[in-house]
Order: sequence, then C-alpha cells, then structure tokens
Amino acid sequence: MAKKNEELITLSALEEDLLTVLRGKELYGLQVMNAINEASDGKRQIGFGSLYPTLHRMEKKGLVKSRWGEETDAESGGARRKYYEITGLGEQVLRETQEYRAHLAGWKPVFIEQLNFVQLVPNQLGVEGV
Repeated sequence: MAKKNEELITLSALEEDLLTVLRGKELYGLQVMNAINEASDGKRQIGFGSLYPTLHRMEKKGLVKSRWGEETDAESGGARRKYYEITGLGEQVLRETQEYRAHLAGWKPVFIEQLNFVQLVPNQLGVEGV
C-alpha cells in the first residue's frame, strides 16, 4: 500500500467508493452522492453527514483535492459548489487497494497447492448438507 510520510494509507469502504467515483472526473458533493445511489440502484446511499467529513479527511491525507466553483446555483440556495477530484496519490492508493482485493479473492492456501491435495467434498469428511 502507498505511504504518505511513511504512514501506511488504507481505505475504508466509503473512501474506496468515493475515489472510484472521482476517478477521471471532477464532481461536487451532490453529484458524488447521486453517482453512488444510481450505481447501486439505491442499495447504497450516503448522506451529507458522512460524505463531507470523509472527503475532508481524504483531502488531509492527500487523496483528493478540492476547489470552489465560481458559479452560484439557486438549487443550492445561492452557495458556491465545492468540486473534488482524485490526486495522483489517491489514484495510486485506489489501484493498490483494488489489486490487493483481487489477490485476496484469488487466494488459496499455499500448502494445499504445493502438495496437490484433492479437494474433499463434504460427504468424504462425514459431514452432511454443508
């Protein structure tokens, strides 16, 4: 995993989702929330109370950067939007996290592969209905 100032950077599930959404895009908060909601068919929803503190922590870690937009929008009560994008470090940490997950999913015990054990089925072990 990538390190910032010799500190190992690991991602929470939400941080991984946010970096994935921001990969190759610059989005403001509501767009990020909508992207996660739409991509999950509504099964995963985040609120402002978890989105913005998480983005702020990620910015402190150097994983994302932000900028204030110039426009104001009636939808947001005339407030300016803050746009977020992934940094080079964020890209690296996300890539390493995804590679780790792929390796983890394909993991098999080394000693079984080395000894060429035959996979045992439950009834050979005397276990029923497993």
